Amino acid sequence: MAHKKGVGSSKNGRESAAQRLGVKIWGGQKCLAGNIIVRQRGSKHNAGSGVAMGKDDTLYALIDGTVNFHKGKRDKSVVSVIPAEA
Repeated sequence: MAHKKGVGSSKNGRESAAQRLGVKIWGGQKCLAGNIIVRQRGSKHNAGSGVAMGKDDTLYALIDGTVNFHKGKRDKSVVSVIPAEA
């Protein structure tokens, strides 16, 4: 009797790629319109002025300016973009 499986699926291949979540542009840093600020699952950070939320909960800038993290209603984290002076 053979002690090895003859044909069969591989026991490897279950490792999934990292999702690269987290804050990409920190508070006080400058950003351009369209730049991703936070990649997240769920609304850990909410969108403030000058920021929008994508369908996968990603926060991105709508305008050029400086990123600002602050607390909003019920002590929730809010991300805003303060416009750059012209």
